[in-house]
Amino acid sequence: MGSVVRSVMRYTAPQDAWEADVPVRGDVNALATLIAEGGALVLTGAGISTDSGIPDYRGPTSATRRHAPMTYDAFVGDPVARHRYWARSHVGWPQIAGARPNDGHRAVAALQRAGLVQDVITQNVDGLHQAAGARDVVELHGALGRVTCLGCRVTLPRGDVQARLAALNPGFDARAGEINPDGDAELADAELDRFTMTACPACGDGPLKPDVVFFGESVPRPRVDHCFDLVRRARSLVVLGSSLTVMSGLRFVHAASRRDLPVAVVTSGPSRADAAADVRLTGALGEVLPEALDTLGLLDRA
Repeated sequence: MGSVVRSVMRYTAPQDAWEADVPVRGDVNALATLIAEGGALVLTGAGISTDSGIPDYRGPTSATRRHAPMTYDAFVGDPVARHRYWARSHVGWPQIAGARPNDGHRAVAALQRAGLVQDVITQNVDGLHQAAGARDVVELHGALGRVTCLGCRVTLPRGDVQARLAALNPGFDARAGEINPDGDAELADAELDRFTMTACPACGDGPLKPDVVFFGESVPRPRVDHCFDLVRRARSLVVLGSSLTVMSGLRFVHAASRRDLPVAVVTSGPSRADAAADVRLTGALGEVLPEALDTLGLLDRA
Protein backbone atom coordinates (compact mmCIF):
# COMPACT_ATOMS: atom_id res chain seq x y z
CA MET A 1 0.00 0.00 0.00
CA GLY A 2 1.16 3.57 -0.54
CA SER A 3 1.43 6.28 -3.11
CA VAL A 4 4.21 4.91 -5.26
CA VAL A 5 3.77 1.24 -5.98
CA ARG A 6 0.91 -0.07 -8.11
CA SER A 7 1.91 -3.70 -8.49
CA VAL A 8 3.01 -6.56 -6.29
CA MET A 9 6.64 -7.59 -6.14
CA ARG A 10 6.79 -11.32 -6.85
CA TYR A 11 9.45 -13.55 -5.35
CA THR A 12 10.15 -17.16 -6.24
CA ALA A 13 13.46 -18.02 -4.58
CA PRO A 14 13.55 -20.69 -1.87
CA GLN A 15 13.83 -19.68 1.79
CA ASP A 16 17.53 -20.46 2.18
CA ALA A 17 18.55 -18.37 -0.85
CA TRP A 18 16.18 -15.61 0.22
CA GLU A 19 17.68 -15.38 3.71
CA ALA A 20 21.22 -15.56 2.33
CA ASP A 21 20.76 -12.06 0.90
CA VAL A 22 20.45 -10.52 4.38
CA PRO A 23 23.51 -8.80 5.90
CA VAL A 24 23.01 -9.88 9.53
CA ARG A 25 24.48 -7.44 12.07
CA GLY A 26 24.42 -7.95 15.83
CA ASP A 27 22.27 -10.34 17.82
CA VAL A 28 19.30 -10.30 20.18
CA ASN A 29 21.46 -8.79 22.91
CA ALA A 30 22.32 -5.90 20.61
CA LEU A 31 18.63 -5.41 19.85
CA ALA A 32 17.80 -5.44 23.57
CA THR A 33 20.61 -2.97 24.31
CA LEU A 34 19.27 -0.56 21.69
CA ILE A 35 15.71 -0.82 23.04
CA ALA A 36 16.92 -0.44 26.64
CA GLU A 37 17.99 3.12 25.83
CA GLY A 38 14.30 4.03 25.69
CA GLY A 39 12.45 6.31 23.31
CA ALA A 40 12.17 3.68 20.57
CA LEU A 41 9.78 4.19 17.69
CA VAL A 42 8.52 0.84 16.37
CA LEU A 43 7.46 0.46 12.73
CA THR A 44 5.79 -2.85 11.93
CA GLY A 45 4.77 -4.66 8.76
CA ALA A 46 2.97 -7.81 7.71
CA GLY A 47 5.68 -10.10 9.09
CA ILE A 48 4.55 -9.46 12.64
CA SER A 49 1.06 -10.78 11.88
CA THR A 50 1.84 -13.94 9.94
CA ASP A 51 1.92 -15.98 13.17
CA SER A 52 -1.68 -14.85 13.69
CA GLY A 53 -2.72 -16.48 10.42
CA ILE A 54 -2.67 -13.36 8.26
CA PRO A 55 -0.52 -13.80 5.12
CA ASP A 56 1.86 -11.25 3.68
CA TYR A 57 2.44 -10.09 0.12
CA ARG A 58 6.18 -10.61 0.26
CA GLY A 59 8.36 -13.41 1.51
CA PRO A 60 9.00 -17.00 0.50
CA THR A 61 5.35 -18.05 0.86
CA SER A 62 3.92 -15.19 -1.17
CA ALA A 63 5.04 -16.71 -4.46
CA THR A 64 2.31 -19.33 -4.15
CA ARG A 65 -0.40 -16.66 -4.29
CA ARG A 66 -1.46 -15.36 -7.68
CA HIS A 67 -3.67 -12.61 -6.29
CA ALA A 68 -2.81 -9.01 -7.18
CA PRO A 69 -3.97 -6.45 -4.62
CA MET A 70 -6.83 -4.09 -5.35
CA THR A 71 -5.68 -0.71 -6.67
CA TYR A 72 -7.36 2.55 -5.81
CA ASP A 73 -8.05 3.43 -9.44
CA ALA A 74 -9.74 0.09 -10.07
CA PHE A 75 -11.83 0.31 -6.91
CA VAL A 76 -13.20 3.80 -7.52
CA GLY A 77 -13.36 3.63 -11.32
CA ASP A 78 -14.60 0.12 -12.08
CA PRO A 79 -17.93 -0.96 -10.51
CA VAL A 80 -17.29 -4.57 -11.52
CA ALA A 81 -13.90 -4.63 -9.80
CA ARG A 82 -15.44 -3.01 -6.74
CA HIS A 83 -18.24 -5.58 -6.64
CA ARG A 84 -15.75 -8.42 -6.89
CA TYR A 85 -13.62 -6.94 -4.13
CA TRP A 86 -16.58 -6.79 -1.75
CA ALA A 87 -17.69 -10.33 -2.59
CA ARG A 88 -14.23 -11.67 -1.82
CA SER A 89 -13.90 -9.45 1.23
CA HIS A 90 -17.23 -10.67 2.61
CA VAL A 91 -15.90 -14.23 2.55
CA GLY A 92 -12.41 -13.34 3.79
CA TRP A 93 -13.39 -11.00 6.63
CA PRO A 94 -14.19 -13.69 9.26
CA GLN A 95 -10.58 -14.92 9.18
CA ILE A 96 -9.29 -11.37 9.70
CA ALA A 97 -11.86 -10.66 12.41
CA GLY A 98 -11.03 -13.92 14.15
CA ALA A 99 -7.26 -13.39 14.19
CA ARG A 100 -5.69 -12.95 17.60
CA PRO A 101 -2.46 -11.20 18.67
CA ASN A 102 0.66 -13.33 18.78
CA ASP A 103 3.82 -13.14 20.88
CA GLY A 104 5.26 -10.43 18.61
CA HIS A 105 2.29 -8.11 19.14
CA ARG A 106 2.32 -8.81 22.87
CA ALA A 107 6.04 -8.08 23.07
CA VAL A 108 5.61 -4.66 21.43
CA ALA A 109 2.80 -3.84 23.89
CA ALA A 110 4.95 -4.99 26.82
CA LEU A 111 7.85 -2.79 25.69
CA GLN A 112 5.49 0.16 25.43
CA ARG A 113 4.06 -0.47 28.90
CA ALA A 114 7.62 -0.62 30.24
CA GLY A 115 8.32 2.82 28.76
CA LEU A 116 11.01 1.62 26.36
CA VAL A 117 8.89 1.94 23.21
CA GLN A 118 7.49 5.42 22.90
CA ASP A 119 5.31 5.11 19.79
CA VAL A 120 4.10 2.47 17.33
CA ILE A 121 3.44 2.90 13.61
CA THR A 122 2.02 -0.08 11.77
CA GLN A 123 1.63 -0.68 8.06
CA ASN A 124 -0.84 -3.44 8.90
CA VAL A 125 -4.61 -3.06 8.72
CA ASP A 126 -5.57 -5.88 11.11
CA GLY A 127 -5.85 -4.03 14.46
CA LEU A 128 -3.79 -6.69 16.27
CA HIS A 129 -1.42 -4.27 17.99
CA GLN A 130 -4.35 -2.59 19.72
CA ALA A 131 -5.86 -5.98 20.57
CA ALA A 132 -2.57 -6.86 22.27
CA GLY A 133 -2.73 -3.69 24.38
CA ALA A 134 -0.56 -1.22 22.47
CA ARG A 135 -1.66 2.40 22.85
CA ASP A 136 -2.10 5.21 20.33
CA VAL A 137 -1.01 3.05 17.39
CA VAL A 138 -0.72 4.99 14.14
CA GLU A 139 -2.39 2.89 11.44
CA LEU A 140 -0.41 4.15 8.46
CA HIS A 141 -2.55 2.30 5.92
CA GLY A 142 -5.85 2.44 7.80
CA ALA A 143 -7.90 -0.42 9.24
CA LEU A 144 -10.08 -3.14 7.75
CA GLY A 145 -12.30 -2.87 10.81
CA ARG A 146 -13.72 0.41 9.51
CA VAL A 147 -15.67 1.23 6.34
CA THR A 148 -16.18 4.67 4.81
CA CYS A 149 -18.73 5.92 2.32
CA LEU A 150 -17.11 7.73 -0.58
CA GLY A 151 -20.34 9.68 -1.05
CA CYS A 152 -21.33 11.05 2.38
CA ARG A 153 -18.01 10.21 4.14
CA VAL A 154 -19.67 8.47 7.09
CA THR A 155 -17.49 5.91 8.89
CA LEU A 156 -19.07 2.57 9.79
CA PRO A 157 -17.90 -0.40 11.87
CA ARG A 158 -16.99 -3.27 9.57
CA GLY A 159 -19.05 -5.64 11.71
CA ASP A 160 -22.21 -3.65 10.91
CA VAL A 161 -21.47 -3.75 7.18
CA GLN A 162 -20.72 -7.47 7.40
CA ALA A 163 -24.11 -8.08 9.05
CA ARG A 164 -25.89 -6.18 6.27
CA LEU A 165 -24.03 -8.19 3.64
CA ALA A 166 -24.94 -11.45 5.37
CA ALA A 167 -28.62 -10.44 5.40
CA LEU A 168 -28.52 -9.61 1.69
CA ASN A 169 -26.68 -12.81 0.77
CA PRO A 170 -28.21 -15.63 2.83
CA GLY A 171 -27.37 -18.22 0.21
CA PHE A 172 -23.87 -16.96 -0.52
CA ASP A 173 -21.99 -20.03 0.63
CA ALA A 174 -18.96 -19.52 -1.59
CA ARG A 175 -15.92 -21.53 -0.69
CA ALA A 176 -12.84 -19.42 -0.25
CA GLY A 177 -9.40 -20.41 -1.45
CA GLU A 178 -6.44 -18.37 -0.21
CA ILE A 179 -7.18 -15.49 2.16
CA ASN A 180 -5.14 -12.49 1.05
CA PRO A 181 -3.38 -9.84 3.16
CA ASP A 182 -5.99 -7.20 2.32
CA GLY A 183 -8.70 -9.41 3.79
CA ASP A 184 -10.31 -10.76 0.66
CA ALA A 185 -10.43 -14.32 -0.62
CA GLU A 186 -9.90 -16.09 -3.90
CA LEU A 187 -13.32 -16.96 -5.38
CA ALA A 188 -14.47 -18.37 -8.70
CA ASP A 189 -16.22 -15.94 -11.06
CA ALA A 190 -19.43 -17.94 -10.81
CA GLU A 191 -19.49 -17.28 -7.07
CA LEU A 192 -18.78 -13.56 -7.49
CA ASP A 193 -21.75 -13.10 -9.83
CA ARG A 194 -24.17 -14.28 -7.14
CA PHE A 195 -23.12 -11.63 -4.61
CA THR A 196 -25.31 -8.61 -3.73
CA MET A 197 -23.63 -5.48 -2.39
CA THR A 198 -25.19 -3.18 0.20
CA ALA A 199 -25.72 0.55 -0.20
CA CYS A 200 -24.53 3.02 2.43
CA PRO A 201 -27.01 2.90 5.35
CA ALA A 202 -26.52 6.62 5.99
CA CYS A 203 -27.06 8.13 2.54
CA GLY A 204 -28.58 5.17 0.70
CA ASP A 205 -25.94 5.30 -1.98
CA GLY A 206 -22.18 4.99 -1.62
CA PRO A 207 -19.95 3.44 -2.75
CA LEU A 208 -18.57 1.90 0.43
CA LYS A 209 -14.82 1.43 0.78
CA PRO A 210 -12.80 -0.23 3.55
CA ASP A 211 -10.94 2.45 5.47
CA VAL A 212 -7.58 1.33 4.11
CA VAL A 213 -5.05 2.80 1.72
CA PHE A 214 -5.12 0.77 -1.49
CA PHE A 215 -2.14 0.41 -3.80
CA GLY A 216 -1.86 3.58 -5.85
CA GLU A 217 -3.63 5.66 -3.18
CA SER A 218 -1.81 8.25 -1.08
CA VAL A 219 -1.56 8.00 2.69
CA PRO A 220 -3.35 11.10 4.08
CA ARG A 221 -0.83 13.92 4.49
CA PRO A 222 -1.68 14.72 8.13
CA ARG A 223 -1.01 11.08 9.04
CA VAL A 224 2.36 11.15 7.27
CA ASP A 225 3.31 14.41 8.98
CA HIS A 226 2.39 12.94 12.36
CA CYS A 227 4.66 9.97 11.70
CA PHE A 228 7.54 12.26 10.80
CA ASP A 229 6.92 14.06 14.12
CA LEU A 230 7.23 10.71 15.89
CA VAL A 231 10.58 10.10 14.16
CA ARG A 232 11.77 13.54 15.27
CA ARG A 233 11.06 12.80 18.92
CA ALA A 234 12.35 9.21 18.87
CA ARG A 235 15.75 8.03 20.09
CA SER A 236 15.83 5.00 17.81
CA LEU A 237 13.77 3.28 15.11
CA VAL A 238 12.97 -0.44 15.31
CA VAL A 239 11.49 -2.00 12.16
CA LEU A 240 9.70 -5.31 12.73
CA GLY A 241 8.42 -7.60 10.00
CA SER A 242 8.65 -5.29 7.00
CA SER A 243 10.66 -5.47 3.79
CA LEU A 244 9.94 -1.73 3.36
CA THR A 245 9.40 -2.33 -0.34
CA VAL A 246 7.07 0.65 -0.65
CA MET A 247 8.10 4.18 0.18
CA SER A 248 5.24 4.77 2.62
CA GLY A 249 7.29 3.03 5.34
CA LEU A 250 10.82 3.40 3.98
CA ARG A 251 10.67 7.20 4.15
CA PHE A 252 10.68 7.02 7.97
CA VAL A 253 13.92 5.00 7.89
CA HIS A 254 15.40 7.69 5.66
CA ALA A 255 14.22 10.34 8.13
CA ALA A 256 15.77 8.43 11.04
CA SER A 257 19.06 8.08 9.17
CA ARG A 258 19.14 11.83 8.47
CA ARG A 259 18.90 12.36 12.24
CA ASP A 260 21.61 9.76 12.90
CA LEU A 261 19.20 7.66 14.94
CA PRO A 262 20.19 4.03 15.49
CA VAL A 263 18.05 1.72 13.35
CA ALA A 264 17.24 -1.93 13.99
CA VAL A 265 15.54 -4.15 11.42
CA VAL A 266 14.15 -7.58 12.31
CA THR A 267 12.45 -9.30 9.39
CA SER A 268 12.82 -12.42 7.29
CA GLY A 269 14.49 -11.91 3.95
CA PRO A 270 15.99 -8.73 2.51
CA SER A 271 14.66 -5.26 3.23
CA ARG A 272 15.31 -1.90 1.62
CA ALA A 273 16.65 -0.65 4.96
CA ASP A 274 19.43 -3.23 5.25
CA ALA A 275 22.19 -0.75 4.46
CA ALA A 276 20.91 1.68 7.09
CA ALA A 277 20.47 -0.87 9.89
CA ASP A 278 22.85 -0.83 12.85
CA VAL A 279 21.22 -4.04 14.09
CA ARG A 280 19.91 -6.43 11.40
CA LEU A 281 18.34 -9.73 12.40
CA THR A 282 16.26 -12.39 10.70
CA GLY A 283 14.09 -15.01 12.34
CA ALA A 284 10.52 -15.24 13.54
CA LEU A 285 9.44 -12.22 15.53
CA GLY A 286 7.47 -14.52 17.83
CA GLU A 287 10.86 -15.93 18.91
CA VAL A 288 13.21 -12.94 18.62
CA LEU A 289 11.04 -10.46 20.52
CA PRO A 290 10.29 -12.70 23.53
CA GLU A 291 14.03 -13.43 23.73
CA ALA A 292 14.69 -9.69 23.76
CA LEU A 293 12.08 -9.27 26.49
CA ASP A 294 13.77 -11.98 28.52
CA THR A 295 17.11 -10.20 28.15
CA LEU A 296 15.48 -7.01 29.41
CA GLY A 297 13.81 -8.79 32.32
CA LEU A 298 10.34 -8.07 30.91
CA LEU A 299 9.19 -11.48 29.73
CA ASP A 300 6.63 -11.78 32.53
CA ARG A 301 4.94 -8.57 31.35
CA ALA A 302 4.09 -9.83 27.86
